[in-house]
Amino acid sequence: MSMMGEFRLFALKGNVMDLAVGVIIGGAFGKIVDSLVQDVIMPPISRLFGGLDFANYYLPLNHQNSALPLAEAKKLGAVLAYGNFLTVLINFVILAFIIFQMVRFMNRLRPPAPAAAVVPATPEDVLLLREIRDSLRK
Repeated sequence: MSMMGEFRLFALKGNVMDLAVGVIIGGAFGKIVDSLVQDVIMPPISRLFGGLDFANYYLPLNHQNSALPLAEAKKLGAVLAYGNFLTVLINFVILAFIIFQMVRFMNRLRPPAPAAAVVPATPEDVLLLREIRDSLRK
């Protein structure tokens, strides 16, 4: 079989198509969560910290003026942009929690796996009778 034939066989498997759909939907879902964090969650948190854009919080490392916006401070040298990191971290936590809830919900929708049939233990008197039978055969 040629390499293209093998590739076509691989690409048309159900798992590959499911993965492709999952990646595309995951990317779109990530944008929704990013918007939720930046547009809904972070503004109230920013207001609690003085009304500044939370993503612009940084510590200057090259003696920049701390009143400069983050982009301007980066042009002047290195900065520790902890506000942007916290925003991305909150994005991740929310996304992970939502995915956890989705998996939990999907697991509840699945029918429970059939329990393996439990074979009851053979009573001792039956075992003794079998021993006697086997001894008589010999």
